[in-house]
Amino acid sequence: MARKKISLIGGGQIGGVLAQLCALRELGDVVLFDIVEGLPQGKMLDIAEVGPVDRYDVNLKGTNSYEDIKDSDIVIVTAGLPRKPGMSRDDLIEVNSKIMTSVAEGIKTYAPNSIIIVISNPLDAMVTLCQKITGFPYNRVIGQAGVLDSARFATFIAWELGVSVKDVTAMTLGGHGDDMVPLVRYASVNGIPVMELLEQKYNDAEKAKEVMAAMVKRTRGAGGEVVALLKTGSAFYSPASSAIAMAESILKDQKRVLPTCCFLQGEFGVNGFYVGVPAVLGEKGVENIIQFKLDAEEQAMMDKSVAAVKELVGSMK
Repeated sequence: MARKKISLIGGGQIGGVLAQLCALRELGDVVLFDIVEGLPQGKMLDIAEVGPVDRYDVNLKGTNSYEDIKDSDIVIVTAGLPRKPGMSRDDLIEVNSKIMTSVAEGIKTYAPNSIIIVISNPLDAMVTLCQKITGFPYNRVIGQAGVLDSARFATFIAWELGVSVKDVTAMTLGGHGDDMVPLVRYASVNGIPVMELLEQKYNDAEKAKEVMAAMVKRTRGAGGEVVALLKTGSAFYSPASSAIAMAESILKDQKRVLPTCCFLQGEFGVNGFYVGVPAVLGEKGVENIIQFKLDAEEQAMMDKSVAAVKELVGSMK
């Protein structure tokens, strides 16, 4: 059986971690593309040379030519400028739109049958632009945001309750920005509602609500928190791992239900926009969007988040 081919567009921090994770998990042969000469070649040589130590055996190639992404099964796009302290994701839109335009044209030409996962910010706008330029079916162009946002939410819950992160289930919906929607009602520890556990811990329903509100706020600003601490660049380990979870589900047809930036056609009352929702990811990309009822408060937050996405997409030239 031929090995799968994974192409990574953008040889920065996220691109390098993506390449290493693909190799460690032996997901397939990997091509790392960047416009800077020597950068992707050097990173891939570095990763290849540790194969005997980490016991993986896949082909790893760094390149400055889109031709090398030919016949990719999956393309993960990280190309674009990272955020700097004080910048919002939206500030990046003009410069990263230009970068995404040339990337999408390269993918369309050389990897026309691939499934694309976009990580570049501002996420919701970049996925929209990528799909528009490639003309690929909507199920084959998706964005990574919800897996990471949900993981951040789950991390904060685990720390607060003193339980293993492995046993926390939490999910965020909506756009990848300050208006994202962490679903408090559905957050659980091995099926037990988090709010119930917080009320037990504090023996006070109001205090439990306050603590949860602080975690929701921290989740919404979690990317900015990392940016402020690093001072140069933005998070890279966590977005890379999150995209790999999506890629692995697609490459191995695992049918995992993961929060994914998908094109909605009526689901959750949204039509014609890319928004984060739970989706089944398999060999065809998005195979199903999981719908469920939001309560009035959740729906109001979702509407606000979708409005922010619409405004962001509308601001693209």
